[in-house]
Amino acid sequence: MDLPRLCGQLLCVGFEGTSAPPELLARVARGEVGSVVLFRPNVEGPGQVAGVVGALRRAAPADQPLLVAVDQEGGLVQRIRAPATEWPDMMSVGEADDLARSRAVGQAIGVELGLLGVGWNFAPVLDVHTNPQNPVIGRRAFGTHPETVSRHALAFWEGLRAAGVHGCGKHYPGHGETNLDSHHHLPRMEGSSERLASVELVPFKAAIAAGAEALMSAHVLYPALDPDNPATLSRVFATTWLRERLGFHGVLVSDDLGMAAVADRWSIEELVVEAVAAGVDHLIVRGPLERQQQAFEHLLRTAGQDPAFRASVTRSAERVAALKAAGCGPWPASPAEVDAVFPIAAHRILAASFGPSSPAGPSASPVTRY
Repeated sequence: MDLPRLCGQLLCVGFEGTSAPPELLARVARGEVGSVVLFRPNVEGPGQVAGVVGALRRAAPADQPLLVAVDQEGGLVQRIRAPATEWPDMMSVGEADDLARSRAVGQAIGVELGLLGVGWNFAPVLDVHTNPQNPVIGRRAFGTHPETVSRHALAFWEGLRAAGVHGCGKHYPGHGETNLDSHHHLPRMEGSSERLASVELVPFKAAIAAGAEALMSAHVLYPALDPDNPATLSRVFATTWLRERLGFHGVLVSDDLGMAAVADRWSIEELVVEAVAAGVDHLIVRGPLERQQQAFEHLLRTAGQDPAFRASVTRSAERVAALKAAGCGPWPASPAEVDAVFPIAAHRILAASFGPSSPAGPSASPVTRY
């Protein structure tokens, strides 16, 4: 694979509007984009999403298919809403303590995403909600204890897989104890390495043991292990712990590199190079277009000049290719067929079986920013 296409596989990009821009389709066709992520402003309804996803996936080269991703967790963070099913928050799912229903929720979400051609769900949340004042996790988590999170998040993940959709556990190595939201600030986790191993890392260890295909990094600083770099930019976390100690072989995805925790401190050029050098494989650059182009061009330039960095790019591109070889999700049905399917009565009954979700509390802020 030539260098531009290698570098392109490391990028996950967003776009503006409710149709695929011609320039994005051209980049996809050249292999300069590895995946595309949808956010709420891209969504009008299921049929429209299926049309957009179909256009994006058809543009990709046959030997370099495109993954389309979305955050469809349930609760506050679900990009695709009615007439698609609106799911309870995952704390409600975990509190029901019924693994069969947790799996059924994951499978139902996967079925709905598959109808739209979306093959990658940036879920489940593996964070343990240990801090009641946490402003960003809250009821997005499956529970307040590591074992509860592990059991129900993995059941949900099994359901996604049964529907032919990849999952992505987040936010490694844990965002549940922080006092700040990494969308706006750089959070610090002051606990010891022993605390991290016995609480935050437990669901990630369980996911890796179960064959996790992808994890997402947190823009969180853990001074006890790396006083200088948040996990996304830390070789200690992305390589020494994740690859060497925990034995993870899948794709490590960065959280969005436009979040203030990192974007206010490093340029996009610094971020993409430092993240890949640390061990991150796939870089979310939601936008704008100029920033995406800067990221791609700097990856390309650095890989062309630095053999060690090019080797890192090649390894990461190989991991992304392996994920795609395992499947990019079902092809979307036609927009008219999709609109005829929704709403899905059985899924609405399942969602309602958990009762009304509890008040979101401090974690209500994500609804305004996604």
